[in-house]
Amino acid sequence: MRQDRPVVEASYPPDIVTRLFNPMARFALSTPLGGPLRRRYMLLHFTGRKSGRRYVVPVTVHRADDRLYVLTGARWRVNFRGGADVEVTVDGRTTPMRGELVERPETVAPIYARRIEEYGLRVARIELAVKINVPRVPTVPELIEAVRREGLSVIWLLPKP
Repeated sequence: MRQDRPVVEASYPPDIVTRLFNPMARFALSTPLGGPLRRRYMLLHFTGRKSGRRYVVPVTVHRADDRLYVLTGARWRVNFRGGADVEVTVDGRTTPMRGELVERPETVAPIYARRIEEYGLRVARIELAVKINVPRVPTVPELIEAVRREGLSVIWLLPKP
């Protein structure tokens, strides 16, 4: 392991993988054919703040206390700054919700730490789109640094009032 690398880095699949996987995932998660994918992934349907473009993004399902959330550093996350309406397709059902972006490193880092510990290092790399350059769960201070550098964040998905 190279010592000059940060402990945690964002690690997204190559564009070609995303271009192939996302349409298949959108189709599978929108139909009963989704099977096992429907337990691990959900779809976010939202409109871009500036572009007005409609997005449908497959993301890993995360749950805490019967609440759904997304962990991401992807650029589309900024559409949820200040809150935004979103439809969430999970387990084959689409529900209108409100997405609230949380970017504060001291809030985001412990959530990432908990998920990395729950998943284990190998699965966390895939499900959280991070590269962990140490053979252990990163510490919260190490994750705070990664959140600041990589733009990692949480989007809480709240019931619409």
